[in-house]
Amino acid sequence: METGLPRAVLLLCMVDVLHSFAIEEKEDVFKRMVCPAFLMFDNAAYLADMTFELPCNCKPEEVSNVVWYFQKTMRSKETTVLTDFAGNMVVDSGHIHVGSNVLKRFSIRMFSLIVFRAQVTDSGLYLCGTKKGDFFYGYDVDVQPTKHITVAFVDRGEHVQDDYTGKVFSLFTTFWDWTKCDRCGVRGEQRRIGLCYMRSAKLHPRYRTALPNVTSCGSRAVSTWLQRRGRRWKPEVAIRSCLAPCVKEQDPQEGVQAISNIIYKLGQKPWLPHVPTQFHKHPVGRDLIIACPGARPEHAVAWDKDSVRLYRSNFLVGINQSMRVFIDHGNHLHIQRVQFSDKGTYFCWREGQLVAGFRLSVGHQRQRRRTLDDPETIYAVKAISTSYVLISIIFVGIHVCRCCRQVFRCPGKT
Repeated sequence: METGLPRAVLLLCMVDVLHSFAIEEKEDVFKRMVCPAFLMFDNAAYLADMTFELPCNCKPEEVSNVVWYFQKTMRSKETTVLTDFAGNMVVDSGHIHVGSNVLKRFSIRMFSLIVFRAQVTDSGLYLCGTKKGDFFYGYDVDVQPTKHITVAFVDRGEHVQDDYTGKVFSLFTTFWDWTKCDRCGVRGEQRRIGLCYMRSAKLHPRYRTALPNVTSCGSRAVSTWLQRRGRRWKPEVAIRSCLAPCVKEQDPQEGVQAISNIIYKLGQKPWLPHVPTQFHKHPVGRDLIIACPGARPEHAVAWDKDSVRLYRSNFLVGINQSMRVFIDHGNHLHIQRVQFSDKGTYFCWREGQLVAGFRLSVGHQRQRRRTLDDPETIYAVKAISTSYVLISIIFVGIHVCRCCRQVFRCPGKT
């Protein structure tokens, strides 16, 4: 017993030293990364509706805050500042809507830029620097559209598209690895995302790629002429069924287990999974988008409504144009024009584990004042303006025809 105490003290001291070493290593990550003398742009490609993160991989030690800039092209004269000069702009991802400006869909965390639900218009150059205009690191981001994406269900015998090889360039699909099985203990699905890539010797040398002469089809390293040719190639998604066992959780101590059993019997419902559940009341007739907490683009995500499995083979966006409930390629669950029958508990699986619940109740919409930036207001203004222009064109056309008719009739009468 006497010799065990010094050993325990020594072990605690070693753990303390290792913890301090880990913190020091984390703080010195920018010291080890030397910024390039000539600014280069790393190529990164994603699908629309995905949330991606761009780390500022290097910065001088004396710089405590970074500023992120966005440009459509290198020659563009318009530069958008994506962060305040304190570097602490934070946006609540729950208030993000499709088609909203990138200024409303980003966040800054530990010098990294996070863009939520990326759109094709977010493609361009992202630069990490200071408010004085000193740039340290750059990204060439290519967000590829999902409008006409090719979906292949492997279980049905469907196959991905063949590569294209030309004289000047070649087009092919680069696939990510198969995701994990998105559920455990029951039938699940695996997803494999494929993005459009191009091989050509005529790429801009300032853009850095993983392989020589290979970059994504929408990269700024590709000339405008080649980009137009590359638009014929669409991204792909392959989906197949899978079955994976659930990882057995470590049993707690006997006393803790007894207490938890008492709490479970008193306050829990035995038919509901034991996951954190968020309650939300949504007005009937309005659209709703649910995101899985902590999910990244490469993660395997699945959705259930109560005990019903929402498989991608039936609920993937684009399979049926009349679907109100579907899953997009960014793993978000969409419920359009919410109805009273949509109420229930929606469960989210991430990497094969049940992680969260979303209890949805539906009620009548409260009356509120419309603003000019509401999607309904914008749509109404566009519809009214278009109708007014068409009516004006018809009105002017009728009077011009009448005048021409009278002019051609006058010489005959005399």
